[in-house]
Amino acid sequence: MNTLSYRTLTPKAGDINKEWLLVDAENEVVGRLATKVAALLRGKYKTNYTPHLDCGDNVIVINAEKIRFTGAKMGDKEYIHYSGYPGGQKKATPAEILRKKPQYIVEEAIRGMLPKNRLGAELFRNLRVFVGSGHDHEAQKPRLINIHEIK
Repeated sequence: MNTLSYRTLTPKAGDINKEWLLVDAENEVVGRLATKVAALLRGKYKTNYTPHLDCGDNVIVINAEKIRFTGAKMGDKEYIHYSGYPGGQKKATPAEILRKKPQYIVEEAIRGMLPKNRLGAELFRNLRVFVGSGHDHEAQKPRLINIHEIK
């Protein structure tokens, strides 16, 4: 009998417990915030992390309008959108987008750090981004976390 043989345990849907986490984006750098939130959405910090399953938590990001960019990215970086029609390519800087729809910047940064497949789309549905300090998920009792303590 081989005593060193172990079986890999894959968590079932009932074994995964998802909790609600609250992240404050005030005065945070966009990319650094996005990497931490993407890891929370994936569940990479959990002991039962499985790459092909949704093991992550539901994450609420507040104060999306108070994020910041390093260097000159606020004026130099461009977000490009294409409608699919000839001449339908539009460009916008983060400064323009922050005036119109600030949660878009946080959502796109996090979406870019998730897998580009069905699992990534499913994980992105667990993210809620709000402008201001209020949100409509008080009933879920989200736990406020400091993203600087996550490794």
